Amino acid sequence: MLRGWWIGALALAVVSASFAVAAQADDRTAWIANLSGANEVPARPTQARGVAHFLLSEDAMSMSYILIAANIENVVAAHIHVGPPGVNGPVVVTLFIGTPGSGRFDGVLAMDTFDASDFSGPLAGHPLQDLLDNMTSGNAYVNVHTNDGVAPTNTGAGDFPGGEIRGQLRLAD
Repeated sequence: MLRGWWIGALALAVVSASFAVAAQADDRTAWIANLSGANEVPARPTQARGVAHFLLSEDAMSMSYILIAANIENVVAAHIHVGPPGVNGPVVVTLFIGTPGSGRFDGVLAMDTFDASDFSGPLAGHPLQDLLDNMTSGNAYVNVHTNDGVAPTNTGAGDFPGGEIRGQLRLAD
């Protein structure tokens, strides 16, 4: 188990560093979220961790992202939600869809690009700038949801459909 944690931590560090270097190299705007169970509402007892990086395209019409998770099980979804720290908010962008009971995961969970046509909930039909404003002001977060596929839910790590790890988005340094 300790070996898996170190592999996940190393993957987080390497990919995070390369994404940050890419953002600085071409002077594009980037955001980051550090995900943990302590950031969930309510807080979740889990050893899972994650990091998400977002990079605005040169024409400011789309965002590329990478979401890395370590020491997590049964990931069923990952989203961007709008909401301040300590408050649960609606989904506005889907980053990943998985299957209940899928087992342990360490590594790159999702890597893709989205634009305003991918928005749902209160941002559906809005321009990308509306999400960027929420991300920059700390009013958006990344949430990774888990479910072991067995009733009841919320029984522990790997079974938090409302979210197991969360991190507020902020401008990257």
